[in-house]
Amino acid sequence: MAKHLFSTVAIVFAVACVLPALAIATRDVGVVKLGFVVQGRVFCDTCRAGFETPASTYIQGEGFTAPRSRLPIFFFCWNFCRRILPGFGSMHLQTSNLETLVGMVECRSEVTGAKTCSFEGTTDHTGTYNILVADEHDDHEICESLLVSSPESGCNTVLQGRERAPVFLSHNNGIASGTRFANSLGFLKDTSLPGCSELLKSYEQYED
Repeated sequence: MAKHLFSTVAIVFAVACVLPALAIATRDVGVVKLGFVVQGRVFCDTCRAGFETPASTYIQGEGFTAPRSRLPIFFFCWNFCRRILPGFGSMHLQTSNLETLVGMVECRSEVTGAKTCSFEGTTDHTGTYNILVADEHDDHEICESLLVSSPESGCNTVLQGRERAPVFLSHNNGIASGTRFANSLGFLKDTSLPGCSELLKSYEQYED
């Protein structure tokens, strides 16, 4: 009996959430200001150069990518659940298995430095992540794209200076698109690849 009741409640909840979301999805996505997608890449510094080079490879996770056409539905359901379910708003938005978690977007209070929210994600086969972020995050918050861990053996040391990148998550800054691009983040390979010496020499010649 209890199991049947739970199933009925789940169905009613799904209908209540999905049907209004489908109506929203038919409108102009640019008008539905429900959230953002933070996009960036995570590289492996195979030459231990301290920056991205032509020899750099890209860290592959499990590859969570939400179809753009479904983003309004996702954000509507997220906000809907947060309003009716106690404690839902304080949850992290996790889109990947912790074993392959590569990065996250984290926002902190500009005044106190306390974390206000975080949204997790991983990369696809190209080393690109698309992390879904709910809500507006105006001037009172500082938001950054952060490295978490690398699933790649031999390239899992965080590259200092490339462990975080700022992102601006507000529709009040003149950017119409809901996709926000972060600078590439990087891990450092344990041992340089053969041929890196010649590559780095070419950079030195360019600087001279």
